[in-house]
Formats: sequence, structure tokens, C-alpha cells
Amino acid sequence: MKELVEILAKALVDHPDMVTVDMIDREKFCVIELRVAQDDMGKVIGKQGKIARAIRTVVKAAATKERKKVTVEII
Repeated sequence: MKELVEILAKALVDHPDMVTVDMIDREKFCVIELRVAQDDMGKVIGKQGKIARAIRTVVKAAATKERKKVTVEII
């Protein structure tokens, strides 16, 4: 899932080298922290948060295969 978020984020931003993804894994849930350059923050969030919501939806769908709950935080 970490790789999925990284691929999606790098496709959206102007500075793909500034994208970092950290994964904090717990027993029943997982937190994925996405960091991008300040200039690219709007591209990752999108108008009214639509792109961020879409990223979270795709990641949650992938997480259901592993029977985990996943939260994506954009920092």
C-alpha cells in the first residue's frame, strides 16, 4: 500500500523527488503519512479535497484484501 500511495502521489506533483511516504503499522490498522513539497500540496488535495478523497478510497479498497483499516494523512 505504501508503494501505491507513492506512485499515485508522484504522478500528481511537479516535484516527485520530494514525495516521501511513511507507514506506521499497528495490529489492526495502519497509518500512511504522505509528505509532498509545499508547492504541490494543492495538487495532492485537489479542489474541495476530491483528489485526497480518491487516494484514500483507492488505498482503502486495496487494504480490504489484507483485512486492515488504513488511514492516509497528507502532511
